Amino acid sequence: MKIEHEVKVLRVTALTSLVLSLSLCLMGMKSSNDGRFETLTVERLNIIEADGTVRMLLTNTARFPTTEEVNGKVLNEDRKKRAGMLFFNEEGMEAGGFIYDGAKNANGHSAGMSMTFDKYDGDQVMQMLTVDEQRGDKRIIRSGLAFNDRPAAETQDGVRKIMRELAQITDQSLKRQKIQEYQDAGLIGGAPRILLGKTAQQNNGLFLFAKDGSPRAMFYVDENDEVQLKFMDAAGEVTRSWSSTAAK
Repeated sequence: MKIEHEVKVLRVTALTSLVLSLSLCLMGMKSSNDGRFETLTVERLNIIEADGTVRMLLTNTARFPTTEEVNGKVLNEDRKKRAGMLFFNEEGMEAGGFIYDGAKNANGHSAGMSMTFDKYDGDQVMQMLTVDEQRGDKRIIRSGLAFNDRPAAETQDGVRKIMRELAQITDQSLKRQKIQEYQDAGLIGGAPRILLGKTAQQNNGLFLFAKDGSPRAMFYVDENDEVQLKFMDAAGEVTRSWSSTAAK
């Protein structure tokens, strides 16, 4: 009887220890939700809502999503992988992002940074961009803040379907025709309207565009530090101009 009693005591003790251990583990897991880390090293970090919707994604180059689904959708199969972050709205649709790269190449180097903000269920309407390219002995740096028009009927899913359709057309004449049809229907397209910054020609200033993206007015300081003001018609011909050189 004494042995049986000791066995029962050991069983109760072991069970009690197991329960206490599980409780401590669960308490530790719960407290880790508000954990503090001095250093966190990851290849990709998804910021999610309680229901699992991804709201922001921080990633290295290799884990940048292209063919992978995010919030149930493939973002862009043809997009180049770059390190950075992507933003998503409450419905899980992409709303903009920040990407960057920079490396040497056969011509010299190529580097850039882009932060974009999309219209609802559409593509970018605002972009902050800089590009730095070394081509042999020539280095070209351009940067600016751009505001774009996007088609009213444009949707992210619609554009993806159209791009996949166009990718299957090998006849270039037919492809151009289809592109024009979709642009006329307001399903794809868009155009720059305002650019504030430096162009590849090293002109620093304000550049305004028509609905079709053609330049209409420029007010800038050129590479010789001369002030230029130009107005263009629909064909791109300068109709009026003023130069600080001519005013002297």
